[in-house]
Amino acid sequence: MYAVIKTGGKQYKVSVGDKLKVEQIPADIDSKIELSEVLMIADGDAVKVGTPLVAGAKVTATVVAHGRGEKIRIFKMRRRKHYQKHQGHRQNFTEIRIDAIA
Repeated sequence: MYAVIKTGGKQYKVSVGDKLKVEQIPADIDSKIELSEVLMIADGDAVKVGTPLVAGAKVTATVVAHGRGEKIRIFKMRRRKHYQKHQGHRQNFTEIRIDAIA
């Protein structure tokens, strides 16, 4: 059984027991969260596709950790204009474990 959920503007295919890193969610570590934006649920041959969401469906997850991703280096330059700009960015994330799909 798996589901397609939407969180943080992105879509993820999840099943029970999966761990995934999503955009930062304001929740404490070891707390239960409920993801109600379920786009699709598949259980064997039975597939429910929402328009846009599946009515009454929810995915329960546990917050495992919070962290920051790898550093992305940004370099901008204009040739012959003596312009260079260095910049870096680290995106915050929340790691969650999927407990149940209902």
